[in-house]
Amino acid sequence: MTEADADAVLAIFQAGIDTGDASFETAAPTWAAFDASRLPAHRLVAVDGDTVLGWVAVTAVSARPVYAGVVEHGVYVSPAARGRGVGLALMNALIASTEAAGVWTLQSGVFPENTGSVALHRRCGFRVVGTRERIGRRDGRWRDVLMLERRSTIAGRD
Repeated sequence: MTEADADAVLAIFQAGIDTGDASFETAAPTWAAFDASRLPAHRLVAVDGDTVLGWVAVTAVSARPVYAGVVEHGVYVSPAARGRGVGLALMNALIASTEAAGVWTLQSGVFPENTGSVALHRRCGFRVVGTRERIGRRDGRWRDVLMLERRSTIAGRD
């Protein structure tokens, strides 16, 4: 993912936000804010020719060194590309990228109603480690968030 992908990445992010089941956010950030908050080494796009089909990116969960191998990710697929394996390809690439860098835990918070995302994560080896009940409000409605986690079978095993 580069700055050249910014418009497409943010449009796909907004399309996910607009579903009401992808994020507590109501508007995609500016590219500057997006860029500043995601780790550069693990920001990936899926493309078909010149068209960005989806993206995945991670943020550090903490600046504390003890959590250096733990990141939170988001994965978003263009509405036109859903159901074509784009999310799975992005997640597999992210797992390979993060494990090669020594990341031992990928985590994400997903609304339970986002059944496609929950299924994708389970297919990629994630498990539900808890539910944060009524953790936040979106559009005047309290929402639960499933906490999903994938522990590496390679990194952090020593």
